[in-house]
Amino acid sequence: MIHFSNPCILLVIFQTTFTEVQFGPMKLIKDPLQVLLVFAKEDSQSNGFCWACEKANFRCSIARTPELALECFLEKHHDLVIIDHRHSRHFDAEALCGPDREEASVMPLINAGFNRRYVENANMMACYNELLQLEHGEVRSQFKLRAGKAIFTALEQSQEAIEITSEDQVIQYVNPAYESIMGYQQGELIGKEIIEVPKSEKNKPDLLETINSCIRKGKEWQGIYYAKKKNGDSIQQNVKITPVMGQGGLPILLATVGALMLNLNCVMQNVLSSPDIQSSKHKDRRKGSLDVRSTTSRGSDGSSQRRHSSMARIHSMTIEAPITKVINIINAAQESSPMPVAEALDRVLEILRTTELYSPQLGTKDEDPHTNDLVGGLMTDGLRRLSGNEYIFSTKQPHHIPSHLITPLSLNDIPPRITQTMENEDSWDFDIFNLEAATMKRPLTYLGLKIFSRFGVCEFLNCPEATLRSWLQVIEANYHSTNSYHNSSHAADVLHATAYFLCKERVKQSLDPIDEVAALIAATVHDVDHPGRTNSFLCNAGSELAILYNDTAVLESHHAALAFQITTRDDKCNIFKNIERNEYRTLRQAIIDMVLATEMTKHFEHVNKFVNSINKPLAESVKSILTSPENRILVKRMLIKCADISNPCRPLELCIEWAGRISEEYFAQTDEEKRQGLPVVMPVFDRNTCSIPKSQISFIDYFITDMFDAWDAFADLPNLMQHLDNNFKYWKGLDERKLHSLRPPPE
Repeated sequence: MIHFSNPCILLVIFQTTFTEVQFGPMKLIKDPLQVLLVFAKEDSQSNGFCWACEKANFRCSIARTPELALECFLEKHHDLVIIDHRHSRHFDAEALCGPDREEASVMPLINAGFNRRYVENANMMACYNELLQLEHGEVRSQFKLRAGKAIFTALEQSQEAIEITSEDQVIQYVNPAYESIMGYQQGELIGKEIIEVPKSEKNKPDLLETINSCIRKGKEWQGIYYAKKKNGDSIQQNVKITPVMGQGGLPILLATVGALMLNLNCVMQNVLSSPDIQSSKHKDRRKGSLDVRSTTSRGSDGSSQRRHSSMARIHSMTIEAPITKVINIINAAQESSPMPVAEALDRVLEILRTTELYSPQLGTKDEDPHTNDLVGGLMTDGLRRLSGNEYIFSTKQPHHIPSHLITPLSLNDIPPRITQTMENEDSWDFDIFNLEAATMKRPLTYLGLKIFSRFGVCEFLNCPEATLRSWLQVIEANYHSTNSYHNSSHAADVLHATAYFLCKERVKQSLDPIDEVAALIAATVHDVDHPGRTNSFLCNAGSELAILYNDTAVLESHHAALAFQITTRDDKCNIFKNIERNEYRTLRQAIIDMVLATEMTKHFEHVNKFVNSINKPLAESVKSILTSPENRILVKRMLIKCADISNPCRPLELCIEWAGRISEEYFAQTDEEKRQGLPVVMPVFDRNTCSIPKSQISFIDYFITDMFDAWDAFADLPNLMQHLDNNFKYWKGLDERKLHSLRPPPE
């Protein structure tokens, strides 16, 4: 109760009359608020409240006597009653509010007494503000409490077993269905700690820790859980535990809903819990199968029973795929959704049932031929239209190093001019083309020696520097110097980018030493023996490599396999020969996984998984995600992917050079496809008509921007993002001038 001097009493009566109130997912719609003014005579104060009611669109009634006030209230049951307390000679306002006076008193109908005083102020805005405070504060709170009672009534009637506990795991509520299924009498469990309730031995030992870990992060947990009934029998539950978050982000309640499988095919659908309303809301059981079309059509041909049986078998499986859980949740949500939402969810389910969840769907070629050709050429395994003139790209024997190239080279023996060229190799702006020229197109060996030494790779592998040198030389010898782009300079550039990323603090926190070594080796070998043609070309040409690897990740599989063949066939270059077997297997698996991650058909899958599993939890300050083995794999994949196609994030001159080289390689492929009568994978890359600026714009828009936004959010790379922005503007400028070349014409 609030007291002020010289008051006019404001008595609040709580009724359910509102225009519209949103309470979690509930929408409560009622008539406008009704206000009763009990004033003995008309004056500026009563007029102030009348004007305020009109401004607020409230309905207002005026009574001059206690008898008329009671009659008026009984007729309309007002939400707010404002009683004048300034002129006691006309009537006693407190007595009118008091429970002792029966005649002309509204108190038999409401809680005793008044609950708010208002300092006399006839200003309309003051009255208006007072009314709004009452509406949005006390009246609406009481209104929501009544809605909360309705929700608990629904929980009481629900056939699903529902349990609510405090953050201290004290049981605060179980509904009758829970008590009935578990064999307890009414109220037996209330107030008990969960640890006092017997647990089944069938649960996995780490299950409780997994559940608690989810709850601490504010996430719900859903899965199979075994509970023990009062009589000692174990019962399998399909359980959802939802934390209801309180102030400060800490869980104050846990709403547990169990679909208990009592008999072979008797399954109860989960109630979906909503933290927004801090309670559970009941939804009807959905007896449909996983086919949403069958459930929305509601056929009466007897198929409903078959679908119910099928659903029961799926729910009773102890191993359930995540996609099945997603589809089940959508099915349940669709049950009580409006028709437009249900139809939209139909479309969602159609998409989820495809196998190509991450593959982009482009428009017609007329919309953006450059993007369409790039995506088609890089993300498919060929058009599968063989002309009869199959191009036989055979698997060749690995190249041996010519004897005149085998030199007793160590870091101390590197010529001064090459050493000087590599002085700033730890900088992102390092110029790989200067090193290419200084080493006569052998940059990988020299840069590899320096970077591997900086990261202590020889010490980790327990191999002599001479072995590492021989290995680098033989790997570089198996890159094709005749390729304009996919040669050892590209490998050296990717190795440089990988080393740069490995020095970033967040990356160092995420990876172990074995991960760093794997990343450096994977970068070195990731395109070894690349023929300068895309996977689509090799598949269309019917090459031996495409046949060997079943048209699936052809080049990437070849790069990884050949790298290990080269390394292990000769002790002189076998950098793995001195490490323990299990460590070798771990290292080998990591290298293979990273090399395969450079294949573009899974580009969007890798980026999306990285964003959802790492970026989003980090944004919510969930640091523990950095150390899980699954997420370390995602970091390594993202690292090598960004290193592999980082050209648009290099300084402008380097970016332009790389753009020219990749364009030339694609031009050569188009020329050969035309000569051989093969399908032209990327028709836009015709050297006579191609716009290089447009192709770069498409590549940046479609592949680079989102990926590097995510990588920058993780590793903090403002300099790269600035280069990317500058380079994009450069290509846009050329395109706006209708230029097709790498550079504008000379002034």
